[in-house]
Amino acid sequence: MPITRREMIRQGAALAAAACCPMTHLLAAQDTDGDYSIRRYLAARAAEMEREFLPGITSAADFEKHRPALRAELLDMLGLNPMPERTPLKATITGTLERPGYVIEKLHFQSLPGLYVTANLYRPTRTNERYPTILYQVGHANQHRRDGNKAANECQQHGSWFATHGYVALVMDTIELSEIAGLHRGLLSGNRWWWHSTGYSPAGVETWNAMRALDYLATRPEVDMTRIGATGISGGGIGTFWLAAVDDRVKVSAPVSGLGDVTFYAGEDGISRHCDCFFFYNRARWNYTNVAALTCPRPMLFVNSNQDGYFPMPSNERIAARLERLYALFGASDLVDSVISVGGHGYRTDIRRAVYEFFNRHFKTDARRVTDADAYQNADGSPIIERKLLRVFPEDTDFPKDSINTKIDEQFVALAKPTLPAAGKFDAWRNDLLGRLRQAAFAAWPASAMASYSPALGSEPRIEKEITEDGIEVLLRWLPGKGNTRWLIVLNADEDSRKLPEWARPVVGEDSVLLLSPRGVGPETWTQGKFPNPIERAMALIGATVDSGRVWDVMTIVGRRAEPNVHWRAAGRGRAGIIAAYAALYQPAIEAVVAVDPPASHLPGLARTPEEKYGPPLLNVLRVLDIPEAMGCLAPRKLTLIGATDVAFERTAAIYRAAGKAEHFERS
Repeated sequence: MPITRREMIRQGAALAAAACCPMTHLLAAQDTDGDYSIRRYLAARAAEMEREFLPGITSAADFEKHRPALRAELLDMLGLNPMPERTPLKATITGTLERPGYVIEKLHFQSLPGLYVTANLYRPTRTNERYPTILYQVGHANQHRRDGNKAANECQQHGSWFATHGYVALVMDTIELSEIAGLHRGLLSGNRWWWHSTGYSPAGVETWNAMRALDYLATRPEVDMTRIGATGISGGGIGTFWLAAVDDRVKVSAPVSGLGDVTFYAGEDGISRHCDCFFFYNRARWNYTNVAALTCPRPMLFVNSNQDGYFPMPSNERIAARLERLYALFGASDLVDSVISVGGHGYRTDIRRAVYEFFNRHFKTDARRVTDADAYQNADGSPIIERKLLRVFPEDTDFPKDSINTKIDEQFVALAKPTLPAAGKFDAWRNDLLGRLRQAAFAAWPASAMASYSPALGSEPRIEKEITEDGIEVLLRWLPGKGNTRWLIVLNADEDSRKLPEWARPVVGEDSVLLLSPRGVGPETWTQGKFPNPIERAMALIGATVDSGRVWDVMTIVGRRAEPNVHWRAAGRGRAGIIAAYAALYQPAIEAVVAVDPPASHLPGLARTPEEKYGPPLLNVLRVLDIPEAMGCLAPRKLTLIGATDVAFERTAAIYRAAGKAEHFERS
């Protein structure tokens, strides 16, 4: 039997406390000091974000006032600002299957030209009326990827049950587990870190596909668009949350095991086990419950399992409690409820029954108990329909030649194409770009640099550690020289923190040098752990990237040491040179920048080879500008690019000319 949240409260939550699955490890015996520091940092930032839920909102009227801005913010963080054009769907039915009392239509539509969504539509055989309709988004069952996940047992069960109980149900494939398979896990395992820079998340394209699925359903004569519901488990659960948050056409939702909070994802390493489709780029530093809140006061059933390691009970309880408080402001406490199933991650009889009964109550005013929740599967658990029969394209050779599914990550988000500044307009042009960049890429920076004692550098070499923000410690090595010019050399992970790099010797000459090993470099590096890239992925959940934090490190170290008659310059090789340049944009104490072998873009070229070099990942940066424009914004300060052979840097030269400081730009 399922346990409602209210029943659990009456029982003292004992069941949840006893049965909750342990988290993925936070620290293990082989972890380094860097692992300990960065985990503690992420936990602290997550705690800050979770401290308040919708601060300043104390009434339903308050929430309604803020709802449009919150929804716009979510769409932006999903990569849906601007919203893509609603082009013709070109829906095509490729075949039908008839079963007792219902029909399955195999179909595809194009959510964008060439972006094919494959789906099965389950409907009653008799279609002389309009029916309540359920959009079912699939999870990651991957039972037979070639046929699309819509053919999985759980999907067949739901579609068949709905169609034989007076509903229409559209069961749609995701990009990753589709007949024409694209990619979800570009950050988890694909090393596509330029996704951060473009603002692309598979969560965005899945949300768009679901919105277009509703557009398709609106064309069907048997669909009642005033009674649209949404459900799904795991990846389909979070897809249900995304869709209900941004599209009011969803009147009732029942997400199953689909949402955690930032405390779990970032603070407790929960992100390690999750696909990239669960996450937006949290530029606004949202408490994750905000996503679910946008559904309020529409009916929602929040379904979870008490032994689900992907969505552990403490996280579920925090989200449910916040939702109940918000619904109470609307006088709608009866429209939100939680069901907790006993078991692990997956469907069971009680989950299906709870979901079916919830839709029946709200769409049919039918409060009767569902007694056939286990229908439509064979006794051995195998599917009632051979999976390949549900394919939209019978063979892979039938795939459309114009499909862009496998490269949608390269095309989905609208990237900026900044024009060059007009004569006499450089200052306004630069200020506009830097203002937008600050909000898009660097919103997670502290409001101001924390006070820190920085001892005089002195006349002797020295090594010291320094805190650049709460929880972040960097390594500095001081190499005194002659004169009043001081160089901050930003080191990459492959450079020795104990000595001046060879490339830097001709740059600095006899000047004094401060070597900086920023966060994650040198002794403060962190390990990958059991799952790949957990730190780099978790950073986006607190509105940052590792490299945006490194930019802050550079700014802070120089800012604390700025003094009259001392001339600070910054330099780095490869990505470190770009980090130095971005720091100079917001730290006026840096008077000049030298970048050696700089990448020309935050976006890799078409080769997509592992050896290919591109700029440091910075959230949404390419929605504002690219490296040549960022470099140009340094004018009138002196900029020297060494080994900058890419023609793109001609734009930097043109910007310096527009600023009237062509002589301050050197390129070799």
